[in-house]
Amino acid sequence: MSRVLHRSGGMPPVAVGGAGVRLRLADGREIIDGSGGAAVACLGHGNRRVAEAIGRQAATLAYAHTGFFTSEPAEALAELVLEGSPGGLTHAWFCSSGSEGTEAALKLARQYFVEIGQPRRTHVIARRQSYHGNTLGALAAGGNMARRVVYEPILSHAFSHVSPCFAYRFKNEGESDADYVDRLGAELEAEFARLGPETVAAFVAEPVVGATAGCVPAVAGYFERVRAICDRHGALLILDEVMCGMGRTGTLHAWEQEGVAPDIQVIAKGLGGGYQPIGGILIGGKIIDALNAGSGGFLHGHTYQAHPVACAAALEVQRIIREDDLLANVRAMGARLESALTERFGNHAHVGDIRGRGLFWAIELVADRAGKLVFDPALKLNERVKRAALDRGLAVYPMGGTIDGRQGDHVVIAPPYIATVPDIDTIVDRLGAAVEAALAEL
Repeated sequence: MSRVLHRSGGMPPVAVGGAGVRLRLADGREIIDGSGGAAVACLGHGNRRVAEAIGRQAATLAYAHTGFFTSEPAEALAELVLEGSPGGLTHAWFCSSGSEGTEAALKLARQYFVEIGQPRRTHVIARRQSYHGNTLGALAAGGNMARRVVYEPILSHAFSHVSPCFAYRFKNEGESDADYVDRLGAELEAEFARLGPETVAAFVAEPVVGATAGCVPAVAGYFERVRAICDRHGALLILDEVMCGMGRTGTLHAWEQEGVAPDIQVIAKGLGGGYQPIGGILIGGKIIDALNAGSGGFLHGHTYQAHPVACAAALEVQRIIREDDLLANVRAMGARLESALTERFGNHAHVGDIRGRGLFWAIELVADRAGKLVFDPALKLNERVKRAALDRGLAVYPMGGTIDGRQGDHVVIAPPYIATVPDIDTIVDRLGAAVEAALAEL
């Protein structure tokens, strides 16, 4: 009997090792990590350079409290990630998870407006079918209803939600992309008006929605409209790139493909590739200027903030991504993945949509393709696909509640940036067999 409180309540398989895109289990099985865990393992497993960097740092300086000290790896990591001040982002703040990053972004947004004399800005607008983390503030910001439901009574009322930009499910028949953007823009404007524009601190969104809705990119022009609305009302734009950022969609920052830049960006998973727990925020210069002109610092912190070993691991991960030109491989293998998924599932009676960017893709499973009808949630089809895939030596990331937190099933495929053509083809082949096996059980 395990004394660990596992996520599902049962005892999962024991992973004991990994190399490249593969994991090794205690029972001897070898599993292709087709989703990088939760789109985390961007370099795959067992990278010796990263392991050695961790060892060197642990032997040199394992911990120094940031209330007293900074560290060389933290400073170097910030310099590398912010090289050239992309989109006007000038400073970084590192923590231990994406959820902590979201909490920091929300707190910093609030402090910014207090610093500049606008303390009435206490509201944050986000989107339904989004996910920004599992701590209480991050969960309140997110729109993942399945994860919110138990905790709803203790979530903050400072957050409200508008519709997602989710064309497959919510774009009207015959509606153009431009008209869809107009409709969503009008809804966001109406929410600002309802709350009082002078009371809104920020709008929060994932450039490509991750696990909650399944790799959903916005239609062209959406984020430009959102940016314009935020600017008009003086609110900040916070982009959550915990899952879709740090190269996952083919550019270092997912927002580069949207023609906008955020005031605050949340990062995590691909930052350290799972070699150490690390997340953080990238911060626009105007926010730093306000702090410097006011209190002089961020009224927030954690014991393990900017942990030297975590920063050393992330620094080596980011150096490898650049030195090995892995973003080019993400784009090339992403095109291969899109092609392979389309060939395998493009005409499948129970796959309604194939969507994503870079090495961040999902298939949405439907009972009836023509009508986009969902399977009964009680069947837990996404979990059946997960089990069938593991039986065939593949790990993928399934999720239910695609549409509203209860209805809908999808599966995320997000392999490491080092994936090869044979890896991609094997992942799609095994996924196809797993989907057929799961459907056969119904």
